[in-house]
Amino acid sequence: MIQSVKDDGRGPSGPPDLFELMKKLTGGGRGPSRGKLGGGFIGVLLLILLVWGAMTSFYTVQPEQRAVVKRFGSVKGITDPGLHFKIPFGIDQIQLVATERVLKQEFGFRTRGTRQGESSTYSAAEFEDESLMLTGDLNMIDVEWVVQYRIEDPIKFLYQMREPTRTLRDISESVMRRIVGNMLGSEVLTIGRVEIQQKAGDEIQEILNQYDAGIRISTVEMQDVVPPPAVQPAFNEVNEARQERERMINEAQKRVNQEIPNAEGAALRTVAEAEGYATERVNRADGESTRFSAVLREYQQAPTVTRSRLYLETLNEILPNIGQILVVQDGQVGPLPLLDVNRKTIGGDK
Repeated sequence: MIQSVKDDGRGPSGPPDLFELMKKLTGGGRGPSRGKLGGGFIGVLLLILLVWGAMTSFYTVQPEQRAVVKRFGSVKGITDPGLHFKIPFGIDQIQLVATERVLKQEFGFRTRGTRQGESSTYSAAEFEDESLMLTGDLNMIDVEWVVQYRIEDPIKFLYQMREPTRTLRDISESVMRRIVGNMLGSEVLTIGRVEIQQKAGDEIQEILNQYDAGIRISTVEMQDVVPPPAVQPAFNEVNEARQERERMINEAQKRVNQEIPNAEGAALRTVAEAEGYATERVNRADGESTRFSAVLREYQQAPTVTRSRLYLETLNEILPNIGQILVVQDGQVGPLPLLDVNRKTIGGDK
């Protein structure tokens, strides 16, 4: 037994007996004070257990979350947003999963943070091990992209794979490298971005479905697609030459689109005019033939009358176009105006 050091009747000068102190705290000693101390300790212990049980008997799930409930390590179900109760003292364990939030994985760059009303800031570090890729025509291209996804099944996301987010990154990088490697560098830099995004999203989703990962791909967005800095000047010259070629092709196509419709329109106009002239000549010939036939019938019935009528009609058509007529007689000093069908007076024609 451990005892304190005595001072020969002159009062205690060392620490008390440790065994006696432990008996007092646990109520092992005699007397009413020791019993009250033991009862108070048990009461405090019960109060702590009661508070602990009350605090661990409920949990809250936010609107964008779902809760996976486990009991002794076994999954019991999924709970929706709101206040829920569970078995306290750690028997029921809760894992919250943000199923309604759109999450993202960044490749080739990292976003430091985004403040409301301000533009995003990005890390200055280089991630060339993710972004540098080899195209089908053996050119190096620096590709940065973002994969946006949602957690569709919380249980599969937590327990189907050991590291689902890491698996998603590996799948995304592998699919993107394969698609870019099967295309020309010029296509990746210009017209092939939409096709790459669509094919990458479909293939990543197909692989995740095979793994039964509980992840749904929302979009795959390509950010900056540029050549590496070491070959940037050469790429710029090539792009300028290609743009000049495209400009010349567009101008030639524009000229073709202008000239061909003009020529076709002129041809159609000429054909239409010819057809109109032919129709007019045919109709005029038919009219003249009909008129001649009618005059012939009248002449056969009354030759003298018809001959006189035709003679007068001919004079009526010819005389207005003759102009001034002068009759010159022998022995006259000057010409004598006999008939002037074109001369007009103030009062009218004569």
